[in-house]
Amino acid sequence: MIYWIFLACAIAAEIIGTLSMKYASLSGSPLGHMVMYGMIALSYLLLSIAIKRVAMGVAYALWEGIGIIFITLFSVMLFDESLSVLKVIGLAILLVGILLVKSGVRKAPAANTTRGNHHVTV
Repeated sequence: MIYWIFLACAIAAEIIGTLSMKYASLSGSPLGHMVMYGMIALSYLLLSIAIKRVAMGVAYALWEGIGIIFITLFSVMLFDESLSVLKVIGLAILLVGILLVKSGVRKAPAANTTRGNHHVTV
């Protein structure tokens, strides 16, 4: 469960970092760049912790996909970017893809430790 929290925090850090990039490009503020660098680095660090227990394909799909969805929505609200019908369709398809990747992962069966060690030693 804690690894899913790390993943959620990685997604939030990626969103903040990317939005800070846009802010920095519009305002020329060095603070925007510092926030961007820090949050993107934090995002990768948290993602690397999350993939210890969350399947890498699922973690990356959620990290990138949910990030894209929220970055698009926030950029419309904060930076007055347009949201066309095609963008909405693309985001919906992206969401369906994320759900398919997530539902396609099955837990590995638990190792049977009662049979002993099957390694050959010389």
